[in-house]
Amino acid sequence: MHHGAPLYHLDFFGITTITFNLANVLMITIASAIVFLIAVISTRRLAMKPTGMQNFFEWVMDFVKNIINSTMDWKDGGRFHILGITIIMYVFVSNMLGLPFSITYKGDLWWKSPTADPVVTLTLATLVVALSHYYGVKLKGFSSYGKEFFKPFWFMFPIKIIEEFANTLTLGLRLYGNIYAGEILLTLLSGTLASTVGGAFAAIVPMLAWQGFSVFVGAIQAFIFCMLTMVYLSHKVSSDH
Repeated sequence: MHHGAPLYHLDFFGITTITFNLANVLMITIASAIVFLIAVISTRRLAMKPTGMQNFFEWVMDFVKNIINSTMDWKDGGRFHILGITIIMYVFVSNMLGLPFSITYKGDLWWKSPTADPVVTLTLATLVVALSHYYGVKLKGFSSYGKEFFKPFWFMFPIKIIEEFANTLTLGLRLYGNIYAGEILLTLLSGTLASTVGGAFAAIVPMLAWQGFSVFVGAIQAFIFCMLTMVYLSHKVSSDH
């Protein structure tokens, strides 16, 4: 549990120092590559009667489409279909990466779920909220969109600003908390049970049970993140919000 992080410090023209977590960079790259490969393999040989990976990917497309339809009209939300597919696939894959095992090298944790780091999840949340504002301005115009912050009364403006920060924090920290807690409990189970009578064999059953539950939690969190993304977007682009 007491692991460090592989940090790289970059001196930026002598003005400031930028610190990179190399484990985050590695795991974000791996998660992105896996999602890209799934998309390529699923669409490489398209058939009228889908089977295998194509069937799975079309199910994901329909699933995300239903999420969008539950939050806004397809006329407004259809443009976010690819975004929703990307988010739910990326978050799910990221949630799964740290479940089978973790890799520590020279006291630094290299292999983990990227979503078990608050920097990653809060960055994703910030991008989602920023994107919702971008599309709100793009589709409604700056003046019309700005007036939304003063409705129904002008004194609602500071409350709505606070709401935007709260949405960003809750969206990011909810994902981080669930995935990080799952990995911590797996570490505790493997360490505690392996040291008891029966050794490593005593840890197999409870670890498998908890990993199965963690897969379920990871899938639910990917769904929630995608759902809330579409909810935030619908609040900005739909005319009835």
